[in-house]
Formats: sequence, C-alpha cells, structure tokens
Amino acid sequence: MSTTSSASGAKSGMGRAWIGGDPETPRRLRLFALPFAGGNASSFGEWPSRLPGWIAFSPVHLPGRERRIMEPAIDNARTLIAQLVPAITPWLDRPYALLGHSMGAMLAYELAQALQQRGLPIPELLIVSGHGAPNLPRRFRDVSHLGDAAFVAAVMELGGLPSMLLDEPELLALVLPALRADFRLCETYRWSPRPPLPCPILAIGGRGDPIAGLPELQSWQAMTSAPLTCEMFDGNHFFIHRAMPAVVALIARAIAERLRDASAARGPTASELRLS
Repeated sequence: MSTTSSASGAKSGMGRAWIGGDPETPRRLRLFALPFAGGNASSFGEWPSRLPGWIAFSPVHLPGRERRIMEPAIDNARTLIAQLVPAITPWLDRPYALLGHSMGAMLAYELAQALQQRGLPIPELLIVSGHGAPNLPRRFRDVSHLGDAAFVAAVMELGGLPSMLLDEPELLALVLPALRADFRLCETYRWSPRPPLPCPILAIGGRGDPIAGLPELQSWQAMTSAPLTCEMFDGNHFFIHRAMPAVVALIARAIAERLRDASAARGPTASELRLS
C-alpha cells in the first residue's frame, strides 16, 4: 500500500472520529480547533464560512459529546493527548495552525509539545484564547467534585452554559458528564517544564475576563522561543462568541502573515518558481 493511500485510510479511520473537516481538501492550510470545557465542534459555529477559502477548518471532536456521545469523556490531559496524537498525525500533510479556547488552549499547547517531542510537524502558529500560560496557577476554584446543582451554578459564573439548559433537565443530564470530566481534566492538569516551542504564539482574550487578562496572555512568551502577539477584545471569558467576526478575521490575518514570513525565510519552492 502506498504512503498516500495509508494516510488517506488513517484519516477515514480513527482520525476521522477525532478530526472534523475534509480529509482530502485542496486548501493550503489546516486550522485545527480545540474547544473549551463542555464545548464541542459545533461551538465554533460559523467559523468555517467566515474563514478565507485557503484555510481548511478542522474542529477536534472530543469523546463524550456530539457524534461521540456514547463514548466516555476523558478526564486526564495526558491520556487525551496520547490518543489525539496518532489520530491527528495523518492530517499533518500540509502547513497547519492549532487553535484552542480556555481548556482547548492548554490542550493545543500540550498537543504541539507532544508533536514536537515525536519529531512530527509542528504548527505554523499556535493560537491560544482565554487562558494564561500553562505554568501559571489556576485562577478558578476546583468545582468538579460538587453536586450537580452546585457544579452547574459554578460553571454558570463563567458563562459556559446556555441558560436554556437549566430548563431542559434531560438535555442537561446528557451534557453534564463531559462537562464535569473537562473540569476535572483542567483541575488535575500539571504542567511539566520542557523546551519552549519554536513556533510563534497568538494569545487573545476578553477585556472583561476575570481569569485570563492581558498579564496572563503575556505569560505565554515563556512557552515559545518565537514572537508572541497579544490581542484583546471586548467581552468576558467567552468573548469569542460575541466578537467572533473580529476574532476570525484576526486569526486569518495572523496565519497569512506567518505563512508569508515562513515562505520568505525558506525561499521559493520549485513549484512556486515554476509559477513565477
């Protein structure tokens, strides 16, 4: 079997459970997106339609929600990353960027570190949203051990649950296991010192976010040997919903600038020379 057909098969097997989007897209770059605690691939809503046509949007489908609702959610970051790495590897067939909001930012960082340690392609750009560098102390108290009512009330403080869920007990019961597992994953996560990533980082946050303000975004500089860019938007911890058009536009510009910088650094490829 050829390498191409092997990669294609991997994308349609285990990788297809984890990764959304078109596995054989002709688009130039893949943007993988990891959700916040309790979030899912649909949390990114209109993102695919708002991105430029040369970016292929690939949300990561975590167990315990949406099309993987029958699978148990994973409540340990190391376990999750160990399963995600082989699933995403066949999709690293072109330049890519990693994006994560809140819990997803920590997971995106850990994924980039795991890929680097295995000698696999690293992202052109790491985009972290609503989260300080992973070596900082947690800014939100531990709540995953609380009873359902107290747990839901604590999550509502962050704005992470639609209020309509409170009126739909059956639906709430369906999403609670994954939500609780996500919070337990964040509460038990422990950063371990490793060499900084060589890719640039774009850190974005909400001006009214009580757990990830500008100082927390700036702390990401310790996680990369490349430049860090910080941008703030109006809104709270979930500013990415309210400011979505501006956030998506910023990310698209940042990726385009990164690709231009990388192209200038390596010089034109043979195909680019033939086209010039």
